Amino acid sequence: MTEPDASPTRLIMEAIARRVRLAATYNGTASILAPHVLYTRAGELYLGAVVMERNGLPPREPKLGIFKLDGMSALALVEQAFEPDRTLYDPRDPRFSETTVFAVEF
Repeated sequence: MTEPDASPTRLIMEAIARRVRLAATYNGTASILAPHVLYTRAGELYLGAVVMERNGLPPREPKLGIFKLDGMSALALVEQAFEPDRTLYDPRDPRFSETTVFAVEF
């Protein structure tokens, strides 16, 4: 894993650009995420990411989770690649289309 003390926004953008997983704690739950999009809503930053693991276990079904950056902690890059999921992330989705800061490219 890479420096957990770096800027959260920088770490997320690096993970998206390099297509590597991101370790994070959100609402007390340790997760491994495949970050797809960083965007704003009501002036706040959010991350759209596919949850790969939650507390060490894979999720029951794959989905794109939405995480408010203010609620995330212990962020670190995980040197494990992921392929962007076209079925779970659509850059034309109205939630992201006008407010995307950075996103994976297909």
